[in-house]
Amino acid sequence: MPDFIHPDFLLTNKTAKRLYHEYSENLPIIDFHCHLSPQMIASDRQFENLAQIWLEGDHYKWRAMRTNGIPEKYCTGDAPPEEKFGKWAETVPYTAGNPLYHWTHLELARYFGIFDLLSPSTAPKIYSEANAMLKGRDFTTRSLIKKMNVELICTTDDPVDSLEFHRQLKADFDVKVLPTWRPDAVIKIEDNAKWREYVEKLGVSANLSIKNFSDLISALEKRHGFFHENGCRQSDHGLDRFYYSAYDSSEVENITRKMLGGKPLNEGDPEKFRCAVMYELCCMNHRRGWTQQFHVGAMRNNNLRMFRMLGPDTGFDSIAPPQDALKMSRFLSMLDERDQLAKTILYNLNPADNEVMITMAGNFNDGTVPVKVQYGPAWWFLDQKAGMEKHLRDLSSLGLLPRFIGMVTDSRSFMSYPRHEYFRRLVCNYVGEEVEKGLMPSDESLLRMIVEGISYRNAKEQLGY
Repeated sequence: MPDFIHPDFLLTNKTAKRLYHEYSENLPIIDFHCHLSPQMIASDRQFENLAQIWLEGDHYKWRAMRTNGIPEKYCTGDAPPEEKFGKWAETVPYTAGNPLYHWTHLELARYFGIFDLLSPSTAPKIYSEANAMLKGRDFTTRSLIKKMNVELICTTDDPVDSLEFHRQLKADFDVKVLPTWRPDAVIKIEDNAKWREYVEKLGVSANLSIKNFSDLISALEKRHGFFHENGCRQSDHGLDRFYYSAYDSSEVENITRKMLGGKPLNEGDPEKFRCAVMYELCCMNHRRGWTQQFHVGAMRNNNLRMFRMLGPDTGFDSIAPPQDALKMSRFLSMLDERDQLAKTILYNLNPADNEVMITMAGNFNDGTVPVKVQYGPAWWFLDQKAGMEKHLRDLSSLGLLPRFIGMVTDSRSFMSYPRHEYFRRLVCNYVGEEVEKGLMPSDESLLRMIVEGISYRNAKEQLGY
């Protein structure tokens, strides 16, 4: 029986096979949005075993294990690594049809050269073989990155971060690892005590005393400049939705003083404050020529009991209701009217928003550069076969598919780079199907431009790296 992961995995037609193997397969990876730890890259961490490198911090796997009836001690708890791996192996057969099944076997094949299907019966052999390889210098964090032909990594970093590890990496690592500005904590005002604690940290990092809205923006501006000096050229905003409410400066100053004093807010105050902060942040992005990313539509930390126990990003998030297109439009239009709209990438988590996002992006392209405002990669719950195929169809119908900026891992795992291969295979298969149906011409120069652009060149050109 042939291996599950074979040279033509996911490629179902002759054109797709040719496009992938000739034009996409060997291109470098530009991973312009991820959550890898720059400290782990700087220290060139070596993982002790397959459970550690595979299950540590991977909420996708934890979520599947819990669904399969695996107790928490084998997910985030203190069970021995081999037992954790055994419980993951027990779960894997039940992920058949889920992207985790594809990713798991791609990762075994690409990093370890292991093509066995993971199950309880094969787990001991796979665990032993992989652990032996992990002891070698070819399996440190930096080696894994280079093994996957990664050209650029953009991490996700809070404004108060010192960026010390990015500076180290610039000096001693030949793969470019750049910070991305992620100021979400400034608008997380639901817990006033935590917000004030964060604002105090921000003030210390900027060497400013924050007593009002103007001080808050000055501190953010100072840190924004610091990030720019350290190679940052992107911001990222992980929002539940777009915020918009008309406001004036005196209102926002009053709201900020109330929050700094721990006083309750009026009903419309949070929307005004968030809109004002987001506007100022976007102006900073425009002023320094950055690209801004908006990841919207996640309903986070739904299980309050588990959130109190484990904290955020542990596998208890889901898809939120569709976006308020009017607020999105008003916010982007406010930036555009004042000539403050930077290059922008829009990501949605609810597939019902695909067409809304694509057509909204088209409203704000002004001919100054290709796809100044564009529809970003299928993200999180949508970065799987069905989600990516719908994404490609929708973008092709309503936007410019050949200008598509491509794929990101959006991952905390150093084992996630085969997701770029997964994506590229699906792109080539989609284009190949369109050619063989007679819906795209079998024009070699056109097809090469499309495939190489989406796989690599568009991200490199559009982001300016």
